[in-house]
Formats: sequence, C-alpha cells, structure tokens
Amino acid sequence: MSKREVLGRYRGASFGLAWSVISPFMMLCIYAFAFGTIMKSRWPHEAGGDHSYAAILFTGLIVHGFFAECVSRATTLVVGNPNFVKRVVFPLDVLPWPMMFSALFHAFMNVVVLALLMLALEHRLHLTLLLLPLILVPLMLLTMGMCWFLASVGVYFRDISQVMPVFMTAMLFLSSAIIPVSILPKNLQTLFNLNPLTFFIDEARVVVLMGEAPNWGALALATVTGLLVAWLGHAWFVMTQRGFADVL
Repeated sequence: MSKREVLGRYRGASFGLAWSVISPFMMLCIYAFAFGTIMKSRWPHEAGGDHSYAAILFTGLIVHGFFAECVSRATTLVVGNPNFVKRVVFPLDVLPWPMMFSALFHAFMNVVVLALLMLALEHRLHLTLLLLPLILVPLMLLTMGMCWFLASVGVYFRDISQVMPVFMTAMLFLSSAIIPVSILPKNLQTLFNLNPLTFFIDEARVVVLMGEAPNWGALALATVTGLLVAWLGHAWFVMTQRGFADVL
C-alpha cells in the first residue's frame, strides 16, 4: 500500500519519481525568492543566521511538509476507502501507515535536496545530519495519533476536511519555519512555542545546520508525549470505528 501511495502520485507523469526531487526544489526556489528576494527577509545572526536563508527556511518547510501531508489527508482516509469498511474484513487502523510512509519518502527526498543545497552553498555537511531521524520519531508518533483521531472524526463530520488547509497554513506561519521565535514579543513567543512544530523545526536546524546534538531531555519528553497522543488517537479510532459502516 505504501508503494502504491508513492508510485500512484506520479503515475502517468513523464518524469515519474524524479518529481519527488523536482517538486521540493521548485518549492524551495519559490519560497527563497518570495521571502529572501522580494521581502528581503534575513535570519538574525543571534538566532543562528550564520547559514544560508534558503537552507534555514527549507529545513523548517521539510518538517512542516511531512506533518501537513499526513494530517491534511487523514480526514478523508476512511471516507475515501468505503470498500474497506463495508465489503472487506480489513484492519482500518492500518490506513494511516501507508500514508505516513509515503510522507516519509518525500521527506527523505527533501532532505536529499537540502543536503545538495548545503553542499552547494556552504561546501560541507555535518555528521549530525544522521541524527535527524531521531527527531522525526516523536513527530511521527504525534502525527500518527492525530491521523487516527482525524480519520475517525472525518467520517462523522465531513466539513473538517475543508478546515484542514487553513489549519495547516496557520501551523506554518505560527511556527519557527518562517521567523525565529527569539525575536518576537513575549506574548507571541508563548503562542509560537505552543505549536509543536516549533520544537521539531528548531531541533532539526540544530542537527542539520549547526552540527550540534539535539536537546536529549526535551526529545525524550517529546517522545513520551508522542506515544501518549498515538495511544489516545488509536483508542479513539478503535472505539468509534464500529459506526463507520452505518455512516458511510
């Protein structure tokens, strides 16, 4: 199912899987041009602005893109597969996994583009880049819990799928993906820090751009929180799936 998720997206395209590299590169160019050239945005030196603005920005977009791809599609997972609910004995709680593995594949391709960008602009890569999967693990757990919850809610409240694009945009601009939290007023810093993506984006930049180890204590706490959210989301899904067939 994961393979079908990935290949199905590019079926019929002339460049096929090459679009998994071309698309993030195009997205990087657009954001870098919009924020770096038109808006003259610059990352403050005291907030880690020693690196290329494009690399700093793209690191944040990778984290947000993975989260957004999973959560945005979660609301239609069950609704979009009615045959699995009505005609086939199928473990419905498996549905979010292929979607997540597909998102992980695209996140990996984005990291490849980021590595090439850093080699081109800074002529080096830090070995701590290999620690990036450890930062993604708690994010995966958190995302999976939300996907189970939203997949269930999306069956009973179809309008939620219309809200998700707006919600994902808010999650992007209220995180440290676009602007460092440290330069914001105190009241806005609290709002940005409540966004879980801020933590994962900042930690990703630490290991990818700065070549330093992540905050192991905070990462352990994030993992425990992710496990709790995943467990609650799965419990909610199992509890509510009995009514899926009646609604669909």
